[in-house]
Amino acid sequence: MMDHDHDDFAFEHSHGLPEPLPPGEDMLWQGKPNAWRLAVESLLLKWVIGYFALLTVWRVVSALADHPAGVAFASAVPPIVLGLAAVGLLYGFSWLQARQAVYTVTTSRVILRTGAALQVTLQMPYSKIENIALDLRKTGTGTIAFEPAKDGGAQLSYLVLWPHVRPWHARLPQPAFRCIPDAQHVAEILAEAAEGKLAQPQIARAEGAPARPAGAGPVPAE
Repeated sequence: MMDHDHDDFAFEHSHGLPEPLPPGEDMLWQGKPNAWRLAVESLLLKWVIGYFALLTVWRVVSALADHPAGVAFASAVPPIVLGLAAVGLLYGFSWLQARQAVYTVTTSRVILRTGAALQVTLQMPYSKIENIALDLRKTGTGTIAFEPAKDGGAQLSYLVLWPHVRPWHARLPQPAFRCIPDAQHVAEILAEAAEGKLAQPQIARAEGAPARPAGAGPVPAE
């Protein structure tokens, strides 16, 4: 079953695991998001940087029409300071989320430990996962999303899971390993571990291209 209960006074048995793995279950991979990529993809950091860059240029160009160059360039200081503060806050939030998150793949399930202020542990056995989608970036980082089976238990909360959730799927949230390095390799580990165990044994492209058998390995998004 999917378990997202959490005891604030309980300590982890080991890093990222709420309890010892039962006999016969082995850990195959453990990792966490790349903080920079998480900020770019979940917090639109590059758009924020671009906005403040355009605002700065506009301030300077507008000021040059009526003021000396020194005064015009000095007018760029406020938007630059505001932009640096905004970028710092967004990246700081992303870094904290990435630092606290632990993603784990075992021979029987995937485990997501997330949350900075309030930690939540989500466990998803492969039998309760309907599909797995890989969104691979040119940098090698990528997001692996898990679509819960229809009988997977209680409805998950998009806000509780965010940013460790597949974007634009708020109605039926899909927990995700967000922005992980070497995502193709992790997806191959998942494909082998989940073979024959998924509710519908297939791992598909994130954009919904035809699925391949789980044992064949996932196809990265173009």
